[in-house]
Amino acid sequence: MNEVLLRSLTPSVLGILVRRGADFAAAEDAVQDALVEAVRVWPADPPRDPKGWLVTVAWRRFLDATRADAARRRREDRIDEEPAPGPAPSVDDTLQLYFLCAHPSLTPSSAVALTLRAVGGLTTRQIAQAYLVPEATMAQRISRAKRTVSGVRFDQPGDVATVLRVLYLVFNEGYSGDVDLAAEAIRLTRQLAAAIDHPEVAGLLALMLLHHARRAARTAPDGSLVTLAEQDRGRWDTESIAEGVEILQAALARDRLGEFQAQAAIAALHADARTAQETDWVQIVEWYDELARLTDSPVVRLNRAVAVGETDGPRAGLAALAALDDTLPRHTAVAAYLHERDGDLTTAAQLYTEAAQKAPNLAERDHLTRQAARLNARASM
Repeated sequence: MNEVLLRSLTPSVLGILVRRGADFAAAEDAVQDALVEAVRVWPADPPRDPKGWLVTVAWRRFLDATRADAARRRREDRIDEEPAPGPAPSVDDTLQLYFLCAHPSLTPSSAVALTLRAVGGLTTRQIAQAYLVPEATMAQRISRAKRTVSGVRFDQPGDVATVLRVLYLVFNEGYSGDVDLAAEAIRLTRQLAAAIDHPEVAGLLALMLLHHARRAARTAPDGSLVTLAEQDRGRWDTESIAEGVEILQAALARDRLGEFQAQAAIAALHADARTAQETDWVQIVEWYDELARLTDSPVVRLNRAVAVGETDGPRAGLAALAALDDTLPRHTAVAAYLHERDGDLTTAAQLYTEAAQKAPNLAERDHLTRQAARLNARASM
């Protein structure tokens, strides 16, 4: 079973059902049913036209649900419109669906959650982790969003800011390696940048390109994480870096600074340094100050504490960290790093061990565990 193929076909199949008049929530349920059926049937009997097969099965499931709930839907007359099996039109509806999910009837956070689940292919747990909320809370939010848009006409697409937030989160999940969606997020952001002249769209595209340029160097051959300071910069994609910097400079020249432009500026400063020691941490702190002003995000302030530690010394970084909630994700890992920089190896090793227990994924947990073991070995020498 080719899970990647199913993911790539899902948005287009969903778009076809919506264009044929299916209510979005019902269409999304029908497509999910079709995917389950594909997992069951395809290994033994793979279709010649996977997309056409999914459209046909999903449409039948939608019609079955409509007939079963006639008092609410009254759509039995659509039975004769069932599409025949065969090639489906090659139309990319993904970006349109992102805008449709960002419907004015939804709050921005609910619109983002619904899009990530229905179109982006992320699990409820992944979305909850991105929002720093319990999985049960996110499940309720997504359910409420589906109920809100049930029966709503999708003729009022949402705003660009919400779509950018969705694309950013999809890219981050892909970049983490948990779900490989980074390239798809870049593709869709390129489409959006070509269609809309907006500095924040350009800023997001630049940010994605600059981060994606380092992807090959982020892991060792054995799959373990490689920190930014230890990465082989010869493996970075210089063409993507150059493109990202060019796009960013053009966006910044318009003097309409936004969150994604500020993040891209920080990424560009890292990319510009030939070695980790040549990183311009002073400018990075200044950009984090701008980003904190724009977002008031605790995660931004956490990253700023690291930059302050590089600029003014680890104790200054620890002082900045002390002002933040210690339950913030990766707070313990940052504290461990700064204590190690300050020479307190015993405390750093303990904190690395604690951070490993809180890590959101296996690769990060293993990395933090190795850091703790390394410091414990040094202390025993």
